[in-house]
Amino acid sequence: MGRVILAQRKGKSAIFRARTFHRKGAAKLRSLDYAERQGYLRGVVKDIIHDPGRGAPLAVVHFRDPYRYKKRKELLVAAEGMYTGQFIYCGKKAALTIGNVMPLGQMPEGTIVCQIEQTTGDRGKLAKASGNYATIVSHNPDGGKTKVKLPSGAKKTLSSTNRAMVGIVAGGGRIDKPILKAGRSYHKFKAKRKSWPRVRGVAMNPVDHPFGGGNHQHIGKPSTVSRYAPPGRKVGLIAARRTGRVRGTLQVKED
Repeated sequence: MGRVILAQRKGKSAIFRARTFHRKGAAKLRSLDYAERQGYLRGVVKDIIHDPGRGAPLAVVHFRDPYRYKKRKELLVAAEGMYTGQFIYCGKKAALTIGNVMPLGQMPEGTIVCQIEQTTGDRGKLAKASGNYATIVSHNPDGGKTKVKLPSGAKKTLSSTNRAMVGIVAGGGRIDKPILKAGRSYHKFKAKRKSWPRVRGVAMNPVDHPFGGGNHQHIGKPSTVSRYAPPGRKVGLIAARRTGRVRGTLQVKED
């Protein structure tokens, strides 16, 4: 029996957990209520802030509570072109301008959107990373469905009542700048979690990893491994359907 390897410790040990105590909060759309389903609500962008460990800036938006005498503070992922003092409108009757939140079914085909709900009322799950956006491809009014092209290039059919923010996520072009030195990578991942630096399995000793040891760094066994392999052996390409370079272009089946 060898040592408990890194992949096993990642599941159990607290030192691999994400550093979340300094984050500003979960970036979500407003909770879906009657006001948004039937009309619209106006909010004002009070501040645009940096969220540690996230590439995109966040917008602090204040809404008046439609049911009680109070203000509601919401954290949304900022769209490119948002500014402090801007009024943003959320709801079915909102206008098609950058920063506004409205149902997919109310937007024309070809609209660029971000922060899309995967299921109605989940407050935004898709296309939330910096510089990301999705495009509305087509509507099916009879079935109440909308087809959306996601940042990955895949097309997904969603309910037309799902909300999304108009525009692209701010902070784009982040990965265009080369990191250049190890220190920058160190600080980048320090804010995220303990996932850097990453030692290759073939560079380890046999006691530390199934791929370790041997003269010359080589794996020495197939890198594909069963879905049901025991935890100390389950490294490499887990339950791979295929391996190797992906050749050709992605074919998306049209309905």
